[in-house]
Amino acid sequence: MLNKRYEWAFEVAGPAASYARPDSGSSPLSSPVPPRSAIIGMMTCVAFSREAYFWPERIELCTPPVYHRYTQNYNGPLRKSQAPFQIMATVLINVDYKIYGTVKGYAPPTALHNPMHQLRDVFMRRLKSGLFYRTPSLGLSEFIPSYFGPLRDDTQVDRTINLEMPSLLDTMFDRPTYGQLSPTFMQNVKIVEGVLHFAE
Repeated sequence: MLNKRYEWAFEVAGPAASYARPDSGSSPLSSPVPPRSAIIGMMTCVAFSREAYFWPERIELCTPPVYHRYTQNYNGPLRKSQAPFQIMATVLINVDYKIYGTVKGYAPPTALHNPMHQLRDVFMRRLKSGLFYRTPSLGLSEFIPSYFGPLRDDTQVDRTINLEMPSLLDTMFDRPTYGQLSPTFMQNVKIVEGVLHFAE
């Protein structure tokens, strides 16, 4: 039981998405894939546990990255001390991802209590039923998925996609639940034949 993998998979698609690259400065440029932290955020809209957590391992891109200019009103912490202004961003349009991973736990399961198995089963059951605690988004809160559910048979990974990114945000906190802010980054990230594998 200690070595058992509690695997999950889902698909998410939408008309627009934005995952700002850490090297893009004040005019955000989206990376072609969501970082691990954004995926975890999407999944906690469906299910959450204090004893176990989702750990994304792989993303498959079903559509090639297509970029579009997007203007957003600034609503950050300086909005009361500065005159209103707008942010010019470059976002993705018409995205479709298949995402795979496992559930991990903070402590080994026992014969009477297995939070990893429970979290995986609750997530997959609620995903299939279309039940959410809150509405998931694709980076920005206004970018709502057009599909968020089990893997679909009529969508396939696009094997023509081969990209390399200088940097990609990995995780935002030192602990998946109730952690302290401590961003980590992946360097020289490669998408090979439409697939990105996260670092362990």
